Amino acid sequence: MGQRRTPQARDRTLGAQLRAIRQEQTTLSLEAAASVIGWSAATLSRTENGKRHVSSEDVAALLAVYGVPAAQRDELVENARAASQSGWWSRPLPGVLPDLGTLASYESTARALTNWSVMVIPGLLQTHDYAVGYMLADGAEMRDVETRWMARLRRQQVLPKVDYAAFIYEGALRVPFGGIESLREQLGHLLDSYTRGHTIRVVRQAHATLLHSWLLIEFPRASPVIHVELLRSGVFLHDAEVRHYEDVRDKLARVALSGAESRSMIERLRERL
Repeated sequence: MGQRRTPQARDRTLGAQLRAIRQEQTTLSLEAAASVIGWSAATLSRTENGKRHVSSEDVAALLAVYGVPAAQRDELVENARAASQSGWWSRPLPGVLPDLGTLASYESTARALTNWSVMVIPGLLQTHDYAVGYMLADGAEMRDVETRWMARLRRQQVLPKVDYAAFIYEGALRVPFGGIESLREQLGHLLDSYTRGHTIRVVRQAHATLLHSWLLIEFPRASPVIHVELLRSGVFLHDAEVRHYEDVRDKLARVALSGAESRSMIERLRERL
């Protein structure tokens, strides 16, 4: 099998397609299909769930086992080959956390993104000065800050293409990363975001959701993923673990201020600075 690349968003889509073909166009169980191709059941399971990089050769081998018609097989193999073309996130960037590439690849193919942010404005909504202030407060080296900002700015380019919602704990609106003028500009940017069709709602109630920030990533044809922010990295959660966060998302929607109320609160906070 050789050394594998880190799985990315395209692997979840390909895996979901391969699982659908096995279930709908064959009578093979997962174990039987794995046995025929000479894989372990665990390897095929990880392939179908997007937890393993899927090469175009893998796709061709599985489709041959499944007896897929040539035209369908050629199309899927070509799609797998095209999807493996690198995006900007596939190249290591100095000073940028290693899991950012996977996160950016997920975001690039998402249909919807939902942020819950505890004590900092979500990265997808940050302005330059605020982001730099936050990075420096977080211990980033000055030489790495602009590179990290450019990576963040590139991630923000997905926003016009997805259904984006942010739930922000009110405490995050009061922390002046980069100084008072930086915070004033950042709050103004949040207000502008309403005109771009984004959903931004402020949460004032304190409860267990304050433990950490996270991002729910939903795809057109694959199961959703949760990205949880850690001190110097992040973790990705899948399957059953995601359902707990979907429940939290529903709770946040119930307890958060409405969009209009949130906008009014942000305006008042900005006027007082």
